[in-house]
Amino acid sequence: MNKKLHILKAGLMAVLLAMGSGCSEDASPVNESENCDQMTFNVLHPRQAATGTKVTSTAFESGDQVGLFITQQDAPLEVSGNYVNNAALTFDGSQWTTEKPVYWDGGTYNIYAYYPQASPVTSVDDMPFRVSTDQNAAGGYENSDFLWATQMNASASNTPVNLQFAHRMSRMLIRLVKGEDYEGELPTDAEVYIHNTVPEATIDLSVGIVTRNDYGTRQSIRAQSLGNHTYAAIIVPQRLDNRQPLVEVIMKGVSYLYESKFVFKPGIQHSVQLVISKNPEQIKIEIGGELEDWDE
Repeated sequence: MNKKLHILKAGLMAVLLAMGSGCSEDASPVNESENCDQMTFNVLHPRQAATGTKVTSTAFESGDQVGLFITQQDAPLEVSGNYVNNAALTFDGSQWTTEKPVYWDGGTYNIYAYYPQASPVTSVDDMPFRVSTDQNAAGGYENSDFLWATQMNASASNTPVNLQFAHRMSRMLIRLVKGEDYEGELPTDAEVYIHNTVPEATIDLSVGIVTRNDYGTRQSIRAQSLGNHTYAAIIVPQRLDNRQPLVEVIMKGVSYLYESKFVFKPGIQHSVQLVISKNPEQIKIEIGGELEDWDE
């Protein structure tokens, strides 16, 4: 009797150990290690320092998705065949998760992330991207602001992987001010355009470099109104080598046009102030400073 009881206890213990080992099959992981160490991510908008600052409504918002690639340490980034291939990392308002959990597998990895997530991705060396030509429309500005982050040589840790994003496009911030001879107040419903820039680009996701499409057509981009006579537009980095129409302000049916050469630098905000005079042909511009990784 004692022998049978011992055998029964031993069998029950084996079953319990089997149930307690390994991850749940319901998790459907992308990759599953023996000790089930799941990757977690601390996704930081350029507005945030990499100190774990809580995400606010002025940075990423609930429903935003980041594209995620993960490669083995010594492996190049490819369209497919990576450890993780363009998984959508989704923000629910408090945390970022992938549809299927991603697990550390005892190795060292390079992690690449970009926003907004696109699918399918047909090239990681020359991924096509386009900024909106109407950035005053809903989502036009936000979806044009391409962000990129990387974490190299990452290995299993109890802390989340920090993905500190940076702006890779250029931004023009335009402020309208009254000239001495301008009568009345400036209207609040002005339309502001940046002319003669190419909105198409290609992006190397391994290094976050944005290149203007040399075969793209120069177009006009309507800037987003920020209020208080201030406007902003995301521009693909590029050079305007010849003097040409650059910024146009339309107020009360009157066009104020400024012509100039210009260099839109990657990851830089260019601030300009347009002085509106009584005579539309006498518009003046004051070039302000350059700001890296703007936070507005």
